[in-house]
Amino acid sequence: MQSELQMAEQLAREASQLLLDHVRRGFVVEEKTPDDPVTVADREASSLIVAGLRAAFPDDGILSEELADSPERLSRERVWIIDPIDGTREFVKGSGDYAVSIGLTVRGEPALGVVAAPARGDVYMGVVGEGVWKNGDPVRFSERPTAEAVIAVSDTEYERELSRFALERLAPSGSIAYKLARIAAGEADATFTINPRSEWDIAAGHALVRAAGGDLTTRDGHMIRYNQREPRLRRGLIGGRQDVMEALTHGLSRLAVPEQQLYLRDIDAPWIMLPERDRRGLAGHPHLHIRHAGGHIEALVTLEGSAERWRVTRSEGRDTALRILLRDLQREYGPLDFT
Repeated sequence: MQSELQMAEQLAREASQLLLDHVRRGFVVEEKTPDDPVTVADREASSLIVAGLRAAFPDDGILSEELADSPERLSRERVWIIDPIDGTREFVKGSGDYAVSIGLTVRGEPALGVVAAPARGDVYMGVVGEGVWKNGDPVRFSERPTAEAVIAVSDTEYERELSRFALERLAPSGSIAYKLARIAAGEADATFTINPRSEWDIAAGHALVRAAGGDLTTRDGHMIRYNQREPRLRRGLIGGRQDVMEALTHGLSRLAVPEQQLYLRDIDAPWIMLPERDRRGLAGHPHLHIRHAGGHIEALVTLEGSAERWRVTRSEGRDTALRILLRDLQREYGPLDFT
């Protein structure tokens, strides 16, 4: 994996310099969907990375947030999964909490990751089974006692709801790729999310954490498989040191910290939380979304339509939870029709 690691590092550094150049010159911000900005810097960084990987490894598949997806990647054993700017909102705001994320998966498993933090001047690299390096120096998990573990969380999720829970030593920040890299280097110990993420957000960071001896799973402990037909994950995540993950999972359950489940199906554990009439009536519904906490559904939304127009056919639940779910669905689908 040395040639792959060297190429990924080179491309991450080149993309980092490109982003810093854009910061100095200024850039125009667009919106893919509400609350989801994109800039020309995203697209240029993606093009740079994709071109470099295609030239170096022409037989590998590629999945990038800013690249039109192709089903061709599904037939490839090795797939590069890229987010040219993980944390575009932080990049736009001028925060340093954004990252260039380049991961390699093999047969659906994370194998290699490079995460660069351009504003910090740091590059984290790792190969599963070989170790993790920060700026060329070997790094590893911290040895903090489990009870003193630092938990890196989303600043958005912290500001809107996590701050009200009795969780200690939370460290809010932006990019999840950067959080996972910092965990692998011992700068934090674990992370979790309320909302799902996409493969490009986590593939590189997952490889780093696994290379350090930990893992990243869904909140209910299921393994994450990459290069799926639909790269959007459907549940919240938890990752880091195994001992901290176990303690954190218990704490999240005890405090009834919510989780968002997109595209709920009857094979999913939260399905049993639905009333019996809904389990009958909503079975097979392709666009059923919920937020749940403490074994109860806090909010439920169903949608119908197509890419041109998505209509809300049902929305109910606790006011705050429903408002958050609807806002997040607008990021997922675009503007929603309530008529």
